[in-house]
Amino acid sequence: MDPIRKLARELAAHERVLFLGRHVGYPMALEGALKLKELAYVGAEGFAAGEIKHGPIALVEQGTPVVVLAPRHALLPKLVTNVQEVRARGAFTVVISTDDVREVDKHADHLVRIPDQKSLLTPLLMLVPMQVFAAEYALARGLDIDQPRNLAKSVTVE
Repeated sequence: MDPIRKLARELAAHERVLFLGRHVGYPMALEGALKLKELAYVGAEGFAAGEIKHGPIALVEQGTPVVVLAPRHALLPKLVTNVQEVRARGAFTVVISTDDVREVDKHADHLVRIPDQKSLLTPLLMLVPMQVFAAEYALARGLDIDQPRNLAKSVTVE
């Protein structure tokens, strides 16, 4: 996880981070963005990668960090195209993929591998590097990750 921590420290000055996923990667993109918002107070948003041409791509500028969730699934070739589209607009792409996915490697500025479980557990494993990324991003900004502002446990506050 040290490379993820180092990457988070390098990117911590950015006020916007986008997360993209298709199929099972989409809910994980939403969760990754949520964690970064909660801990680092940046404009992080998760999108279905197939919808980027309907607005989100307008947010991509030179150097914008875009985290792409790329486990093996039937829509992977389309996800590769989405990564190419954001890179063509200057995005810095962070790709989190399983060991068996190589199609997106050459389009990643930073590649994070997780073990391929060939099951629905794969998306949960993708969450771990995103949580580490969010925590280190916030720490690099001098924030207290143990007491995020304006958050309360849903079991104690309604």
